[in-house]
Amino acid sequence: MSDFNRGYPRAASAAVGDMSIDAGLRGFMLGVYNKVALGLVLSAALAFAAAYVGPVHDALFRSIDGQVTGFTTLGTIVMWSPLALILLSSFAMNNPTPASSAILYWVFVSLMGLSLGVIVLIYSDVSLASTFLITAAAFGGLSLLGYTTKKDLTGFGSFLIMGLIGVIIAMVVNMFLHSGPLAFILNLVGLFIFSGLVAYKTQMLKMTYYQLGGNQAAMGVATNVGALSLYITFVNLFLTILRLMGGRR
Repeated sequence: MSDFNRGYPRAASAAVGDMSIDAGLRGFMLGVYNKVALGLVLSAALAFAAAYVGPVHDALFRSIDGQVTGFTTLGTIVMWSPLALILLSSFAMNNPTPASSAILYWVFVSLMGLSLGVIVLIYSDVSLASTFLITAAAFGGLSLLGYTTKKDLTGFGSFLIMGLIGVIIAMVVNMFLHSGPLAFILNLVGLFIFSGLVAYKTQMLKMTYYQLGGNQAAMGVATNVGALSLYITFVNLFLTILRLMGGRR
């Protein structure tokens, strides 16, 4: 679902979208950003609930003398469910509707929030807050760049996606190697990739708006799936910065 043009014609080039300010485009992008912001608020609330609300915490984590030692069966399912949901939706939602794409978005955001409870347990509140502010500022600047640039980022985006696949494979390998230097390098590369993806995905959203030509049903789907794409990129950028700069409890 990261490719929110699936099921619709390919987005127009950057040159086509380079036109006078469009009130419809502003409304469309504002709808996407508002949905991302609300998703982040919900995820944060659920992450802190998973970490600090007794019944939720106990349902997800195993503890001995107050120290978390691992995940419960439900906790393990919740940890992997966002990835499973994206993979499943890629095959099952060939013709998404505004309603089904909205359900996908809010279910994904909720599951991701619960899965991030472990991050709240590991890192200090100060690190979480400062990293979020840094991520939000970077996200805003990079998204603005993607929105305003006249350069077509399609080739750059394809390069970033290929790089992301390589980083994911390397991270899986490093789960067995436990190499600190390699993990640091991968996080630096990931920082570059996710930063670039913010600009690229923003431009693709802008071009998608023009390509859809006022089709309200398609616009509703694009708003939800575009928000999901930007939300996932924001969360990954946040986690990458947190691993590089965050202070543990």
